[in-house]
Amino acid sequence: MLNLQEIERARARIAGRVHRTPLMSATLLGQEAGVSLYLKCESLQKTGSFKVRGALNKLSQLDAHERARGVVAVSAGNHAQALAWGAAAAGVTCTVVMPETASRTKVEASKGYGAHVVLAGDTGKAFDKAHALAKEHGYVFVHPFEDEQVVAGAGTVGLEILEDLADADAVVVPIGGGGLIAGVATAIKARASKARVFGVEPTGAASMRRSLDEGRPVRLDSVQTIADGLAPLMAGNLAFEVVRQHVDDVVLVSDDEIAAAMKRIITYTKLVAEGAGAAATAAVLAGKLPLARGSRVVAILSGGNVDSERLKQLL
Repeated sequence: MLNLQEIERARARIAGRVHRTPLMSATLLGQEAGVSLYLKCESLQKTGSFKVRGALNKLSQLDAHERARGVVAVSAGNHAQALAWGAAAAGVTCTVVMPETASRTKVEASKGYGAHVVLAGDTGKAFDKAHALAKEHGYVFVHPFEDEQVVAGAGTVGLEILEDLADADAVVVPIGGGGLIAGVATAIKARASKARVFGVEPTGAASMRRSLDEGRPVRLDSVQTIADGLAPLMAGNLAFEVVRQHVDDVVLVSDDEIAAAMKRIITYTKLVAEGAGAAATAAVLAGKLPLARGSRVVAILSGGNVDSERLKQLL
């Protein structure tokens, strides 16, 4: 099981290579929900999301033979960009397999960071293709969320939150495969056990919520959400165990609630959050969480890589 020491070691490895993103107050948004709201702005992170933390931690632990083989990953976009950027800096070749529905902006950004991009069907087919490429070429497969080193890197977000707001009452985290919440919850509960941690999923991609309800990790037949970063077909085994032990609840938000949060975030904070990045704030604004009036709440803006056409439609 992931632990605080691994997250602290991850922070030492990636120190100076990632931004220490700001924790910004969102007073007007908080007033809507009756809480003191703070936004952890991973949307301002290198490559535009928290994913670079885990990618760099993973890459830093590859041995010379693994680095020579190169890496391959599956991603809707943010993990692809992060791994491509980190691999280029480390002199490691990088291939990413993305669903055919992936945002054109994220596809082009991944290419721009130096990745060889392969488009392959839906998320399930993309995973199959990536594993086939790893077997064929000997690439090291870097899982976006079912990898302890990747999750430990993501957990450094939790360490920073508590350093900036030690008396936080609640931390709200978007869930895709669960790597971010697994890392953050491990850090938060180890350092501030009284702080509650909540996960948020789209109603059309509720793999973790369904897994908790059924008592085991499950795979969805399909997903449908504007939050492409929260749309894997399954919850990770590693994340499922951490969430079951350390997360207070996982709630669902609709695409309309996510879109409304994206617009409010832009209007009131002048920050741009993609659908996945706005999900945590959406849950707060929609009253989906049992938050005491005046409580200190942190919502993680996990990424800001929103397609310009989608942003135009939302606005």
